[in-house]
Formats: sequence, structure tokens, C-alpha cells
Amino acid sequence: MRMRATRSAGFALLLGAILGAGEARAEHLIVSVSNHRVTVTPNYSGEELVLFGSIERDDHTPLPRTGYDLVVTVSGPPVDMVTRRKERWFGIWVNANSRQFLQVPTYLAVFANRPLDKIAAPDLLRRQRLGLNNVLLTQRVGSDYADVVPSDPFRRAFIRLRSEQGLYRENTSAVTFLTPTLFRTGIPLPAEVPTGTFTIDIKLLADGALIAKTDTAFEIVKVGFEQFVATAAKQHGLAYGVATALMALMAGWMASIVFRRD
Repeated sequence: MRMRATRSAGFALLLGAILGAGEARAEHLIVSVSNHRVTVTPNYSGEELVLFGSIERDDHTPLPRTGYDLVVTVSGPPVDMVTRRKERWFGIWVNANSRQFLQVPTYLAVFANRPLDKIAAPDLLRRQRLGLNNVLLTQRVGSDYADVVPSDPFRRAFIRLRSEQGLYRENTSAVTFLTPTLFRTGIPLPAEVPTGTFTIDIKLLADGALIAKTDTAFEIVKVGFEQFVATAAKQHGLAYGVATALMALMAGWMASIVFRRD
């Protein structure tokens, strides 16, 4: 009797799994970027890449009732940075305090097709790190290492300063759906964009739930004389320093001759 009950329970679980699999969503993303290698020359003034893609569905997956939502996060190479707070002492602005940010993106952009709070609940946005307020920005706080609340003054100042340089941005109307399953968005790169590998994280949501994700990347490299100088400084630091000092001395000597003749 007990064996029959066990078998019946097993069949019920198997049937439930089959029915559940039939109801599961089956979307996946196919994406590409207009240029996977951006070259920076001495006269580089910035440009805009285009990310485009499609949502592939099987024949049994219907379109969601409210349509799809897409959030694209572009991250530049990570570095350590410091934010300083200045105070006025006896008429002079001095550094009063500072906060070190550890391995944070040099470039960070978040693009979506509508406001993030309309796309998903706050807890899902936090778990998936969607939006500038939810991205992980690890800091050295005393002897600890942690991210802090979005209202932290150093965190807010850091994002504000990077945003003023065009290196951090959030645009919740930048993703355009050309059809219910085809989309595109621009990725603006300012003149001060850092070099290195940039990752693009794409998350697809529907009815407030994450249903698919993928990623791609592009690279920004220096070419010409700038690349030669950067490579020499990195690979031959001592020789580069000596050569720079000699060039400075020569320039000063030439200037003294010119002014002496005048």
C-alpha cells in the first residue's frame, strides 16, 4: 500500500514538472554592436556606438501582456578612484575628508526603454544591480570594504562628478523597440573615454520578472603617437622618464637661446 502511494506521488510530481515546463518562457537574446574596436587618435572627439538585437521566441511562447522591457548596462575597465570633500577654512578651500572607491567602472551607462521603477520592483532592481543607484561601488570605509546606501554623500558626489564628465549616465528612454521583438540603443562615448575593454550587459524583463540575459563587449584602443607614448611609459618606465627629462632640459635650453638673442 505504501509503495502504491509512493509511485502515485512520483507520477504526480513528474506530471507537474512536464506541465510546468510547458508553461515556462523560452526567450533568448541575440545582440551585436556596431563597432567592436574603437580607435582613439590625437583628434578623437568622441562617438556613438549602436547596440541592436532581437528577442527570439519559440512557437509556443506568447508575447507578454505589457510587452518586453530591456535594461542595458555598459561598464568600462575598473580602477581605484578617490572622492574628496573640500571645506572652507579661513577663506581657503582645503581637503577635509576623502573616500576611496575600489575597482569601480571608469565608464558606466544604464539604458532602458522606460523608467526602471515601472519595469520591476525595487528588490529585483537591487538584486540585478539595475540603475546607477543599485550598481555596486565598493568603498574603503575605515578598515572595512563595502558599498553604501545611495544617499551616502560621497557616493552621490562620486556619481555626480563622473556624470558631469559624461562618463556616468542613466537614460530610461534610450532603448527603442523597432518592433515588439527588435530593439536598438546608442552608446555615447565622450572624448575623455578611457581605453580598455567595455562590457555590455543586457537583461530582458517581462511583467516585472527577469526572463533572459546576455552580454557582449567592445574595446577602445589608442593608435598613432599617443599609443607609442603610452606603451613606452608602461613597458619602459625608466627609459621613458629619462627621455622626458632630457627633452624638458633641451626645450629649456633652446628657449634660453631664443630669449638671449632677443
